[in-house]
Amino acid sequence: MKILIGIDDTDNLESRGTGFLARELGRLLQENGLGNLMGITRHQLLFDRRIPYTSHNSSACLEIESDKNVTELVDFCADFLLNHSAEGSDAGLCIASYDEICEDIIQWGLDAKRVILTQENARALALKNNIFLEGYTGTKGGIIGSLAAIGLRKAGNDGRYLWVKNMREMFGVYTASEILSNTGVQEILSVKNEKILPDSKILLSEKWRPVLKNHKIVTFVESKKESDYEWQVVSKDYIKSISN
Repeated sequence: MKILIGIDDTDNLESRGTGFLARELGRLLQENGLGNLMGITRHQLLFDRRIPYTSHNSSACLEIESDKNVTELVDFCADFLLNHSAEGSDAGLCIASYDEICEDIIQWGLDAKRVILTQENARALALKNNIFLEGYTGTKGGIIGSLAAIGLRKAGNDGRYLWVKNMREMFGVYTASEILSNTGVQEILSVKNEKILPDSKILLSEKWRPVLKNHKIVTFVESKKESDYEWQVVSKDYIKSISN
């Protein structure tokens, strides 16, 4: 069963960010036999000074394949947040099976990118749709972003990946087919949305990032004619422009 786990506001200005904790949580879920981590996405929410975010007001969503029930996952993830969230954070957790995330939750995620939302409405929406949602530290304001994270991940066209298989281990020159075979990437496209041929050689920079497009893990590349490769992954600024 595919399950989405949203977390938000687990950090402070001095600590490692929510993305780091999301990767640690994913690693521990796998090591403890609770699920197979498929990917972790970062979702940018409304950037407004009236919202008490730490630095960028983004949340994270883990996608796992698991035969465990949500209650078992809740206990593990809640314990992780209680023990690892930074002092002064307002950590929130949301967990639901992929198929249970309805249009109302997707709309909540889309709304979180453009308007200010409330904890009261987040809890009411989760209760109405039988979605687990809880806060663990501080004001518990992270429930807003954690609910938004699973909605945006289900929507399938928002966010960039903080983790897919081998994303942090593979850098250098590879063929498109090697990238597709050895990572979680499902499609490689040019900036003109052209599919890249399997034997095309691509330079992966040390911090390359796929994005979530049309429910797929997609890596975008741009033409770069060099002696040992024809393409290179696009810049971080380009990724931000198409994923925020």
